Amino acid sequence: MPEERTSRAARFTRREALSLLGAGAATALSPGPIFGAQEPQFPAGAVIRTVLDDLPPSAFAGGTTLFHEHLTHGSDWNARMAARPSRAGSPAPPPRRDPITGCVSDLWEGCANLDFLVEELNRAKRDGVVCIVDGTHPDGGRDINFLMQMSRRSGMSIVASGGYYVDEMYPPEIATMSEDDVTEELIQDATTNPLGAFGEMGTSAEITPNERKVFRAVGRAHLATGLPIFTHTENGKCAEEQLDILESVGVPPERVAIGHLGSLVAPEVEVHKAICRRGAFVGFDRQGGRSDDRNVPMVLKLLDAGYADRLLISADFGVNAWPNWQQNGGPGISRALTVFVPKLRQAGVDEETLRGILAHNSRRFLACVPQVPRRG
Repeated sequence: MPEERTSRAARFTRREALSLLGAGAATALSPGPIFGAQEPQFPAGAVIRTVLDDLPPSAFAGGTTLFHEHLTHGSDWNARMAARPSRAGSPAPPPRRDPITGCVSDLWEGCANLDFLVEELNRAKRDGVVCIVDGTHPDGGRDINFLMQMSRRSGMSIVASGGYYVDEMYPPEIATMSEDDVTEELIQDATTNPLGAFGEMGTSAEITPNERKVFRAVGRAHLATGLPIFTHTENGKCAEEQLDILESVGVPPERVAIGHLGSLVAPEVEVHKAICRRGAFVGFDRQGGRSDDRNVPMVLKLLDAGYADRLLISADFGVNAWPNWQQNGGPGISRALTVFVPKLRQAGVDEETLRGILAHNSRRFLACVPQVPRRG
C-alpha cells in the first residue's frame, strides 16, 4: 500500500489515543483507540440487542456488522413506494426478471421464502458478516417472528428496528397524534419487542412538520430506552437539520448515524465533515453498486481529515430486490463488504483502518446499556 497513507493512518491512531485520554462519562460509548490491536472498551452492562439475545459487543469483534439493510418488508411495500405523491408522474418501474430464468419474479413470494433467505444469510456469513441490522419497522411491514426464524436457522445475528420512515409513508394517525403520543408508542414498541435500534428514521427533501414531530419523539424515545438511531435522508438533504432536532431533545450525537450521505455528491465532503465534527456517524449505506466509484474519493477525504472513527458502511439492501441475491446471480446482502470494500483497499486504505470501520465502528454505534427490559 502507499507509504503516505500508511503513515497517515498511524498518525491518526496516536492522535485518537491522546484525544481520548481526557474523555469523561459523556463519551463512555466512544471507546479508546480503535484502529490498533486494542479492542474498544464499553461501559458495564453494554450489549447489542439482537432478536434472539442481548450479546456483549465482543461477540461481534470477528467480522463485519452491516448497520442498515432490509430482511423483511410488507407484501404491499413496492406498491406503496410507487404510489408516493412525490413520485407522481414518474414512469412505472419495469418488471423485475430473474437473471437466471428470465422470468418475472414474484417478489413477495421470494421475500417470504425462509429457506432461500437462510441460505443467503449463510452465504453472507461465509463472506465475513456476523450481524445485520434490519431497518424495516412496523410501517414497512417488519416481521419480528420471521427475523427470529432467519436468525435461529442461519446463526446470523439480526438486530430489529423501530420507528417510522417518511411522512408520505406514515400511518394516517400520525398526523393527529401528539409528540407525547408518538414517543409513548415508540417506547412501547421497544418494550414489547426485542429492538436494538430506532431506524430507518426518515425525512423528506424538506423536513415536514410531521417529520419534525416524529424526530423529536424518537429522540425522546432514545433517552428512555438507550437505543441508537440511524436515519434516512433524501440523498443527504437536511442531514445537519436531522442532527439539530435530535440534539435539541438531548440525544448525544455519538448515538446517531446520519444515513445516505454517500448519495450527497460533494467532493470536499463539507457536510460529512460537519456531521463528524459534531460526533455523529456518517452512513455510506448504499454501497456495492453504481455509486461506489464516486464514493471512494469521498471516503478517502474523510479518512485524510481524521474521521475514520465516524464512518459506517452498509448497502441498504432490499429483501425485495430479488435479482440481487447471490442465489440469483447477484452480489447478495454482503455486497458492501464484498464489492465496495475491495475498492477502498485498492485505493490504498489499509487493513487496520478497514477493520476499525467494519468491526469496531458498528459495535460502538450499536452497543448500549438498555433502559427497558428485554422481552420477546
